[in-house]
Amino acid sequence: MKAPLLAVAAALLICGATSAANAKGCIKGAVVGGVAGHYAGHHGVLGAAAGCIYGRHHAKEQERQRQQQQQSQVNGQGKL
Repeated sequence: MKAPLLAVAAALLICGATSAANAKGCIKGAVVGGVAGHYAGHHGVLGAAAGCIYGRHHAKEQERQRQQQQQSQVNGQGKL
């Protein structure tokens, strides 16, 4: 019983220590990972924690790409 509680606590700490974009990715990933983990053998908590980590990573990558596009448009590189 302790392991699921620790996993939930870790996921909440990860979500709480992130910026708004990363928290959004964490929440989306946790929901998808939790559902997938539940159907893959009743490991919803583990799936939610893994989904949170992946969601944060994906949100950071999208934010980085968005910033690069904005920077290239400011520098005049994005014009035809």
